[in-house]
Amino acid sequence: MGKDKITTVVPCFNEEAVVELFYEAVCRVAEQMKEQAEFEILFVDDGSTDRTLERIRALRSRDSRVCFLSFSRNFGKEAAMYAGLEHATGDYVAVIDADLQHPPELLIPMYQSICSGDYDSAAARRTTRKGESRLRSFVSKRFYRVLARLSKIEVVDGEVDYRLMSRKMVNAVLQMSEKNRFTKGIFSWVGFRTKWIPYENVERAAGTTKWSLWKLLKYSMEGIIGYSTAPLMLVSLIGVLFCIVAFVAILYIVIKTLIWGDPVGGWPSLACMLLGTSGIQLFCMGILGQYLGKTYLEVKNRPIYLAAIVEMNDQTEKEKEKGNSEA
Repeated sequence: MGKDKITTVVPCFNEEAVVELFYEAVCRVAEQMKEQAEFEILFVDDGSTDRTLERIRALRSRDSRVCFLSFSRNFGKEAAMYAGLEHATGDYVAVIDADLQHPPELLIPMYQSICSGDYDSAAARRTTRKGESRLRSFVSKRFYRVLARLSKIEVVDGEVDYRLMSRKMVNAVLQMSEKNRFTKGIFSWVGFRTKWIPYENVERAAGTTKWSLWKLLKYSMEGIIGYSTAPLMLVSLIGVLFCIVAFVAILYIVIKTLIWGDPVGGWPSLACMLLGTSGIQLFCMGILGQYLGKTYLEVKNRPIYLAAIVEMNDQTEKEKEKGNSEA
């Protein structure tokens, strides 16, 4: 019986400072696991503007285990992960960041967990947030709690995108071809048994993070809107509440007029009520607009990504003129 094949999917966006360091770290793990499995290192260049692609090409020229895709532009990490899973040829597929914040050494216990037959995937979760700002850490923790309460998917505190999956689970994830992707939610939605492996947070080996606080907030909204209809329920409840308040106010005005007459009230209170009501209406319209906007993007059915260059061990494709979809 031949060895298992493990494909590591590595999304990269302006990671020239860490690509070679990551490659060396994975090679050390591959050497430790050489009796059990062989490795395929699949880099996905997400439209980098630095020398990331050049560094990846150099690695491929000296190691046939290295493969890569290069997007026509930056489509985001979610698209990069989907593209990597789609092109991975391994019996097991790992999604891992290039900045070494996801320790490649965890691939060993991950592989052992799945090979035991008790699990279909093994995922990493951070037990500490060393190196993160307090604000960033606070927002992340609150997001996990809010998403867990609002949606029906299982969300683990400290969960990251780093995980190793069986081919069966990978195929299930690829069936989820939605355009507005929230991979953590997809991993949970498809089910399968997952072994959680704790680790302490590791700072980047080099370079700077591409995830600003604003991007994290937008990503959080993607998860809430994609996997919960609770905000729509909130809009309905606000509408009911305002109807009740309006009905009580009408009764109050009628009774007051019948008993004490109808003295002219001041306009400031009326202006405040109008402004408050208008603000609530715009807020509710914004929530509805978010759901409608996501639906609009799905209906347009645009590809998740466009690949300019694809270099795998079993094929070499260059799509520079028309940018054919690989989704």
